[in-house]
Amino acid sequence: MDINDIKLTQYSHGAGCGCKISPSVLDKILHSAIPAVPDTRLLVGNDKRDDAAVLDLGNGTALISTTDFFMPIVDDPYDFGRIASANAISDVYAMGGKPVLAIAILGWPIEKLAPEVAQKVLEGARSICAEAGITLAGGHSIDCPEPVFGLAVNGMLDTSCLKQNSTATAGCRLYLTKALGVGILSTAQKKGILRPEDAAIALKSMVTLNKPGELFGRMKSVKAMTDVTGFGLLGHLAEMCEGSGLSAVIEFDKVPVISSLPFYLSQNCFPGGTQRNWNSYGGKIGVLNELQKFILADPQTSGGLLVAVEENGRLEFEELLQELGLPAVSFGWLEALNENKLISIAL
Repeated sequence: MDINDIKLTQYSHGAGCGCKISPSVLDKILHSAIPAVPDTRLLVGNDKRDDAAVLDLGNGTALISTTDFFMPIVDDPYDFGRIASANAISDVYAMGGKPVLAIAILGWPIEKLAPEVAQKVLEGARSICAEAGITLAGGHSIDCPEPVFGLAVNGMLDTSCLKQNSTATAGCRLYLTKALGVGILSTAQKKGILRPEDAAIALKSMVTLNKPGELFGRMKSVKAMTDVTGFGLLGHLAEMCEGSGLSAVIEFDKVPVISSLPFYLSQNCFPGGTQRNWNSYGGKIGVLNELQKFILADPQTSGGLLVAVEENGRLEFEELLQELGLPAVSFGWLEALNENKLISIAL
């Protein structure tokens, strides 16, 4: 088979971050009766639902360590490598840090897909690493039933710039730096009905690095930050709310959304991950209509940054978003905890 005829999505049962284990199942996996060994240097560990681990190096700086990998969300191997790499590097930006080094994680069905196809995946990864200003310095590979690719990434930051998803305060305004909907468009692609112009929109979104997170890390008015991936906007916002002891109100008409989504939803193009997400956290959410549910719980791959900003820093932050060409409208706010609704839609 010609390498140009390969369609990677035919070789996997999941797609991108949509194949993440659901939040409710993940809770069971992570639960342990064995006490963790305390480490006073560990600023962020797996006791928190954050994007990466952070280790205090004791000299005013900290090491960020993260890993992310998944199965193909696009057919082109070069683009698969780009998307998976941008997604993995995003976790460093979500902590307010600067990536410094990456190593590859590759699982490959060597009897089904030629080595030359995997080579294209790695070339895509190298291109994104170069864009991020880091080296793809090595990695590990195994023979695997389905193609899997991702990165382990290290980053650095000034400890005063560390951003977490659990440090928001009441009154913070909420922002999202990328439009929602790539999970829906990816499903349309698997069904063979994705229009070329929408395929280009999805690809551009997924390969765009979340570099602005490094700038946001230096802003004191940015109180909390995370990236929106497989759990959808609702899932990652719920984690921010639970970690911070707050509730959120969403103004749905201000949420950045890819404009063609209603057409694809009318064709029943929604990922299985959407319902898994909803089954995990839907009980914490106020009343939503079907359109709101399918968009807000849509699993994103290499999604945007979800940022909580103090009201007194709102103007400065929105001016920076405009300069960067990012959505500069707040889609909601955080308020005192409502025991009945962790997240609700503004009427």
